[in-house]
Amino acid sequence: MVKVVKSTIIDAPVEAVWEVLRDFNGHDRWHPAVADSQMERGAPTDRVGGVRRFHLADGSELREQLLTLSDLDMAFTYCLIDTPIPLLNYVAHVRLHPVTDGDMTFWHWESRFDTPPGRERELHDQVAENIYAAGMEAIRAHLVATGEGRA
Repeated sequence: MVKVVKSTIIDAPVEAVWEVLRDFNGHDRWHPAVADSQMERGAPTDRVGGVRRFHLADGSELREQLLTLSDLDMAFTYCLIDTPIPLLNYVAHVRLHPVTDGDMTFWHWESRFDTPPGRERELHDQVAENIYAAGMEAIRAHLVATGEGRA
């Protein structure tokens, strides 16, 4: 099993970061890899069990399901249901913590998944850099552009 862990400090209040991330269907508005996204069956974006169907910039289609969502903990968990990328049994967890020294946000994003034999490093790096690190940088830029974050 592969484990990916990324964390960062976002120079914005935790409430502002959570407002963006808790929208399970909002990643097409900030993540550079996501071209479009929609909730299946018109489900609310914060309903546990809801499924988002989205396309990557390369046209690949994926489906992910929201497994948990806690406004109190500012955390959610989701899994991949369908993907052309062989991330098997993929489950990810996102959690935010306030950094009170400077009114910033600590963001922890991790996942575990299986891969076909021999592809562990490749797929680990793809998730860590192309999804997590790229997403964290995109949130920074998004928050600055909306006036919620500091450059």
